[in-house]
Amino acid sequence: MALSLAGPDEGRLERSCGPSQGDWVRAGAGVPGIERIEAFFSGHAYDPHRHDTYALGLTLSGVQCFDYRGARQDSAAGNAIVLHPDEIHNGRSGMETGFRYRMLYLEPKLVRAALGERATALPFVPAAVSSDPVLVDAVARALSDLERPLAQIEADERVLDLADAMLALDPAIARKAGGATALAASERVRQFLDAHIGRSVSSCELEAVSGLDRFTLARHFRRNFGTSPYNYLVMRRLDRARTLLRGEGALADIAFACGFADQSHLTRQFRKAFGVTPGRWRALQRAR
Repeated sequence: MALSLAGPDEGRLERSCGPSQGDWVRAGAGVPGIERIEAFFSGHAYDPHRHDTYALGLTLSGVQCFDYRGARQDSAAGNAIVLHPDEIHNGRSGMETGFRYRMLYLEPKLVRAALGERATALPFVPAAVSSDPVLVDAVARALSDLERPLAQIEADERVLDLADAMLALDPAIARKAGGATALAASERVRQFLDAHIGRSVSSCELEAVSGLDRFTLARHFRRNFGTSPYNYLVMRRLDRARTLLRGEGALADIAFACGFADQSHLTRQFRKAFGVTPGRWRALQRAR
């Protein structure tokens, strides 16, 4: 996308690392595997971090800037954003007036289920900022009526639209023989991790569940779900922590309840995953 942002205020704006009192994040209605938000930031938004989900967004106003895969990205109003699981990125405004956007966090297991036998791996969209009309339309529909609860059949349709749009932009992932066995093994491990997020899980356990050696499992799990088994387990713990942070519980108690060693362990992992501390995230939820 050709977009010039040069101006006398650009350097000052992007060097500002402190949060603004006017920033806010609003959680929308979702379903299991789908989280939706709308947010506004006037300067610095997020430190470098990564998700174990797809992050699919739509810039509503301003210019949304971020660094991704070694390059600066600028998304203007009407552009779609696609961030692949486990890819480091940050966030900031490219204009003095700030930027507003909506974002959907989509678990890779839903994309894999939607694609079925049509693909051997998760689709990778090379352009993080896109004006592709099919993709923009799919993202916009998935993020419409943010506060209205999604019926499950509607959510399934939205996931299928998004998966199809991404697959069209990554046609290289043609189906190969033998993929079904690896996918089934990865799925068994994913379900096992979901059931044991509060305790340590050993590689030997995962080998027994999957029937694969730990290195083969790690390759197939990343191909099918976009991240490693360990990071998947950490992210499920962080999902539980975000739910508890909507209440009044102390951070130390939340850390213990979610399987972290202590509050500092929770804080390090939370900031690494979401680009803000647990306390900052809690404040942003209450700002609007």
